[in-house]
Amino acid sequence: MKKNVGGADKWVRIVLGVAIIVLGFIGKSWWGLIGIIPLATAFMGVCPAYLPFGISTCKTDTGSKKN
Repeated sequence: MKKNVGGADKWVRIVLGVAIIVLGFIGKSWWGLIGIIPLATAFMGVCPAYLPFGISTCKTDTGSKKN
C-alpha cells in the first residue's frame, strides 16, 4: 500500500494518540484505546481515511534522478 502520511502529520498523530491513551488511563476509561488508531496510522504511514479522497501529506519527488 502506498504511504500517504508525511512527517508533520506523523508527529501530530503520535502526540494525539499518546494524549488520548493517557487521558483514558487517567480517567479510567476504555475510550483511551481509541488512541491506538492514530498511533497505528502514524507508524504504518497509511491513513485509510485519506485513500478515498486521494489525500497525501507525503512529500513527492518532482526532480529528476541524479547519477
